Amino acid sequence: MRKTLLILSLMVASMSLQATEPQKTTVNVTTTQTEKRAEIKFETLNHDFGTFSANDPVVKCVFKFTNVGDAPLIINQAIASCGCTVPTYTKEPVKPGESGQIEVTYNGKGKFPGRFTKNITVRTNGKETATVRLTITGEMKEESKDKE
Repeated sequence: MRKTLLILSLMVASMSLQATEPQKTTVNVTTTQTEKRAEIKFETLNHDFGTFSANDPVVKCVFKFTNVGDAPLIINQAIASCGCTVPTYTKEPVKPGESGQIEVTYNGKGKFPGRFTKNITVRTNGKETATVRLTITGEMKEESKDKE
């Protein structure tokens, strides 16, 4: 009998605690405020130098881009996959709607002739495309014996 009374009193106590506990309400709040974002868009992600001679092994190209976001775009880094490829870029922020460029120089001096592919990794403060990979390709022919 004592066990039954004890169990009943515990059940009544737990029910009364549940009844007096305040109700929790969940309110979904959606904000219409949009965060400003920088976004980089390149005209092209690849450049082919074609065929060039090892007599003149330094070639350059320019990758043009536009900030299509609504906040200033900052290029944090542009790193080449090899020391023979050097990217240079503007260090100042690019305003929304404005354009910029990354100039890439490939120096094949002392390199073996033949096809090559090099990558340049560009890191920005862009929200959707914070990292972009640019690619340069080409073929360097052997030095000609007749230097002009």
